[in-house]
Amino acid sequence: MSFIRSSLVEAQNTLNKFVEDEKNIKQIEQSIQIFVDSFKNNGRVFSCGNGGSMCDSLHFAEELTGRYRKDRAPLPATGISEAGHITCIANDFGFDHIFSRFVEAWGQKGDTLLAISTSGNSANVIKAVEVAKAKGMKVVGLLGKDGGKLKSMVDVPLIIPCPITDRIQEVHIKCIHIFIEGIERQLFPENYL
Repeated sequence: MSFIRSSLVEAQNTLNKFVEDEKNIKQIEQSIQIFVDSFKNNGRVFSCGNGGSMCDSLHFAEELTGRYRKDRAPLPATGISEAGHITCIANDFGFDHIFSRFVEAWGQKGDTLLAISTSGNSANVIKAVEVAKAKGMKVVGLLGKDGGKLKSMVDVPLIIPCPITDRIQEVHIKCIHIFIEGIERQLFPENYL
């Protein structure tokens, strides 16, 4: 059972390394401001990712449409995950297009996309980012390892420089919770008195 302690220490070290880089704090602040600006200007926030990253993208969206810590008005956010859409697009156009077709259909200038990829190289996330940028949307990237191709494509690349996917995802969910709190602190300051 020695793996339990080492797993916790490894997670702690990954988070500590991320926190120690001041650039990451500034990029989280930038990301929050991008989301807030979308909401203030009647824009929407979309999110996408594969596997565990899809679950994280859904978690982000449901906290915005629901609530985080206290009741407040819902915010327009969607995690791209609808099974009918995904299976239709994958069947008719290929799996690489499952997110981009959704962004093409619904995304508008002033909206924001949260693109999550632990490798930074997920082809379907890359295509979604390409469409979002072409539409004049802002893109925040939650990435891992060296940031991959997405590093240079997104407006704000938050990179967890770790080779282990689950460690990357653990810091991603922490960033997502901070995003939500930061959004609420600006749009619903009464919840933080």
